[in-house]
Amino acid sequence: MNKNTISEIKVTYTHPTHQDERITIRSSKDANNAFSSVWDHDLIELQEEFKVLLLNRANQVLGIYHVSKGSISGTVVDTRMILAVALKANACSIILAHNHPSGNLRPSEADKTLTKKIVEAGKLVDINVLDHLIITREAYCSLADEGMIS
Repeated sequence: MNKNTISEIKVTYTHPTHQDERITIRSSKDANNAFSSVWDHDLIELQEEFKVLLLNRANQVLGIYHVSKGSISGTVVDTRMILAVALKANACSIILAHNHPSGNLRPSEADKTLTKKIVEAGKLVDINVLDHLIITREAYCSLADEGMIS
């Protein structure tokens, strides 16, 4: 390859689901149900995972992006990757979710800091972070319902 060659970047978008078949998110319960439908419940108490629900302007689900899978006490979350995927999917808003293998629904300081960081980054590219759910086998906590997302 010639060292003066520049690679071409190509962005494509396809959506296999018809608009009238998409799930609409109207509440944190709806979001929890969407995440629960794809979460591996055999691992929910073993390994922390982080996922993002991508939504269009009508809050219809475009898809779920599996950000990372970590250890029993944490996982790595890359804000740039979350926003890159949201932009590529043409999402207008996103909902974040991760599980706490301990079963503790209380958000940690790290959870709050990460949420704030993603909310602020999303504002720069007009992607709204509607919520961040902490999920366990039995229940969930919505940071938006708790007034922790502005």
